[in-house]
Amino acid sequence: MSELVTGDAVVLGLRPAKLPSRALAVTIDLAVVGAAFVLVSIGLAVATATLDDAALAAVSVASFLLVLVGGPIAVETLSHGRSLGKLACGLRVVRDDGGPIRFRHALVRGAVGVVEILLTLGVVACVASLVSARGRRLGDVFAGTLVVRERVPASRAAAVPPPPPWLVGRFAGLDLSGVPDSLWLAVRQYLTRMHQLDAQVGGAMAERLAGELAGRTGVPAPEGVPAGAYLAAVVNERQARDARRMFVAAQESARESGGLESRESAVRPGGSGEPAGVASGWAPVVSGPVAEGFGAGVPGRSAGVEGPGRDAGAVDDRTSPPAATGFTPPA
Repeated sequence: MSELVTGDAVVLGLRPAKLPSRALAVTIDLAVVGAAFVLVSIGLAVATATLDDAALAAVSVASFLLVLVGGPIAVETLSHGRSLGKLACGLRVVRDDGGPIRFRHALVRGAVGVVEILLTLGVVACVASLVSARGRRLGDVFAGTLVVRERVPASRAAAVPPPPPWLVGRFAGLDLSGVPDSLWLAVRQYLTRMHQLDAQVGGAMAERLAGELAGRTGVPAPEGVPAGAYLAAVVNERQARDARRMFVAAQESARESGGLESRESAVRPGGSGEPAGVASGWAPVVSGPVAEGFGAGVPGRSAGVEGPGRDAGAVDDRTSPPAATGFTPPA
């Protein structure tokens, strides 16, 4: 496994793609683009049958540039480095630091790819990929990109260590919307590799990442909290928010589908239109979604269902937020 190292000396657990998998992905992409080019050429030939030779040549060049050059560039830009061939082979184009590519990266790769893939039938790209230690072709070298494997065995995926118990939930009020993906990636890779680093180097790296993370959130890191524990607690908070968001979305989807079925079954077959709940004298009343962060994903916790002996306006203390206890660093 070839490991990448960022400017902060954080080892990225990315696996560069080798020549066979890249060649297969390029073959699939060329087959798709070639088929599209043939269809576009046939359509343009029928539509421009009355034009002269100069106009036909101009249309042919324009179609070549738009389909064979502009098509792959647009696909890589919109899909963030995953074309159809790379998606089938489990590959992806990323920057040297592991972040997603942008239009300028796809443009340089596409422009250089015309020479080293289309005009030379891939000979230059194969030679460059064999010579490079990370399997990069010339387009990757000039664009500062790398093709990596996304599908890795589960045993190789390093998990982020959990934060100390006394820090869990302490950063629930942080605004994490201003933290870029590149910083999250650097923090995560540091946490998964921090035990492999030198103590002095790892401490300095953690302080640097903690300062940058605190600057992005607008809230300074608490005094007395180790930088590594602070980073682990913030990452844990982000993962908890993502899990709650997914749970609420799944709950709302299930509620909508269940509500549709209940409305269809509540009407009497005789056509009277009277709900079945009216005849029985009891109809369940379900309140709106549970507030995010309270009661989500906890077994046995009520989701706002009114039952016997409970007022409609009563607040279930089991779903109330815990009392603020402040932040208490360890002794």
